Amino acid sequence: MAYNEILAERIRIALLKKQSAFSEKKMMGGLCFMVNNKMCVGVIKDNMMVRIDPAIYEEALNKKGCREMDFTRRPMKGFAFIEPEGIVFDKELEYWVKLCLDFNPKAKSSVKK
Repeated sequence: MAYNEILAERIRIALLKKQSAFSEKKMMGGLCFMVNNKMCVGVIKDNMMVRIDPAIYEEALNKKGCREMDFTRRPMKGFAFIEPEGIVFDKELEYWVKLCLDFNPKAKSSVKK
């Protein structure tokens, strides 16, 4: 198992609750949920990967289980990992999904046209 499939299903449910259209793409050894053809939220191993507004990034790092996304060994501002202890309850997971969806309209697309 390259990524936590139970966590992926919890994220799917949270996105559906928010009535967000999304697609799924396997990348970085995990699963990424794309909203508006932009990376929005994902799962890498047992961690939730979030793409949030860089303006609230530093504040978010103080939340339980949140840490810099160091996948490339270089932190990427606006991207963070949420470790399992930060998303035990659905309410916690839905909080992070909401932050990702709130930022998505402002996020730059990496899709080449």
